[in-house]
Amino acid sequence: MGSVTPGRRAALPAALAGVCYSSFLLEHFLSPDLSSVNGYVSELSARDQPYHLVYGGGDFVTGVLVIMVAGLVLRTRPRGWAAVGWTLFGLFGVGAIGDAVFPLDCAPSLDTTCALHERAGAVSFSHQFHAVTSSTVVCFGTLALATLAIAARRTGRWPPLARWGLPLAAAEAGFGLVTVVLMVTGGPLGLTQRIQIAILCAALLLVAHALWTDRPRPGHPESTPGPRARSEPDERGRPPRAERAR
Repeated sequence: MGSVTPGRRAALPAALAGVCYSSFLLEHFLSPDLSSVNGYVSELSARDQPYHLVYGGGDFVTGVLVIMVAGLVLRTRPRGWAAVGWTLFGLFGVGAIGDAVFPLDCAPSLDTTCALHERAGAVSFSHQFHAVTSSTVVCFGTLALATLAIAARRTGRWPPLARWGLPLAAAEAGFGLVTVVLMVTGGPLGLTQRIQIAILCAALLLVAHALWTDRPRPGHPESTPGPRARSEPDERGRPPRAERAR
């Protein structure tokens, strides 16, 4: 029986990340007062909410698991689009941790005083900076998914990513634009944000499936480690041709 590849080792934490990032679904049982249509998902982890540690913990664990996945795959020294994609994937994890570390002070859609303080800028740095970390999650998540899909198509690896990566990235970007428009015109911001997070959860599960079913193509310039392979002798025990010519 062959040894477990780094990709397969990374599949389990990727799947767990997809489950942990869906902690917002618990709102129907733990936080029924917050509107799923108009309330931000980030309000669930606001400091003044009773179960904020559950939702914030889900984001934090997700970030740690995503960084672990990126680290395991990057240890195989991928090249080109793959290297960029897995780096962006790790930065997506950093953003998820940022969401947990910098929560909102309160829930504006549930507390009029909180909403007034938010409009007046009378909230903490954590409350204000949360918008940055949330934007980072969406941006890096979308870019990572698109870049890994391109890498999958170019190298012949990760077939599930090659097929579904770009459509999911396009959907995430599309709903991101809808969210920006609704912030100006008004509308069901909470609903669109929940759809965005659901897409990212699906993307994490897709990554897990792609890693588990991965079959590297030997000799492909973007899917094989480069520097160490040059010093390996050929089948007759001789050094590579480039070194013999020196």
